Amino acid sequence: MTTLVVIAKEPRPGRVKTRLTPPFTPEQAALLAQAALADTLEAVAATPAGRRVLVLDGAPGPWMPYGFDVVPQTSGTLDERLADAFAHCSGPTLLIGMDTPQVTPALLTADLTRYDACFGPAEDGGFWALGLAEPDPRLLRGVPMSRPDTGAVQRERLVAAGLRVRDLPRLRDVDTAADAHAVAALAPHGRFAARLASCTTAAGR
Repeated sequence: MTTLVVIAKEPRPGRVKTRLTPPFTPEQAALLAQAALADTLEAVAATPAGRRVLVLDGAPGPWMPYGFDVVPQTSGTLDERLADAFAHCSGPTLLIGMDTPQVTPALLTADLTRYDACFGPAEDGGFWALGLAEPDPRLLRGVPMSRPDTGAVQRERLVAAGLRVRDLPRLRDVDTAADAHAVAALAPHGRFAARLASCTTAAGR
């Protein structure tokens, strides 16, 4: 069965979701990040998988559900950290981040027996999911990250390697306050939406 991997940072003020400040405080941004991570991990926990892995920069907290292997995140650039996450896995593997709390088990149930890879583009030009039937860290190393063409470059890397690629739906990452409100509207019953409502009320926005 597929290994599901979440790569994330411990939700600590000043270290996560810094583009949410302002309008939110660093403490509120950390609470929003924690809620997004909790929603993401809940979706992963509800998805059939042979193994569930959290590749974490930091330490687990009370938001951590049962049933995940925790692997320390390596240092280096994002492409190196993503590559290292795949290096810890064998067999079909799907990796996602913590920025799409609207994700569902249906979106994460990727059939990597019929395809060599699956690719989930993000609205900002990056990607929210990458699945490989046979994990190969070399497919990620050297891909320029945090650019409008990151997703296009990564997908082309897969195609150039001769892989059959299945495209997943395009999702919106939570980076800015506008993103947060748009994503919360897509998943109004989740922890993230509830936390956003409380932070917005507290700030009088």
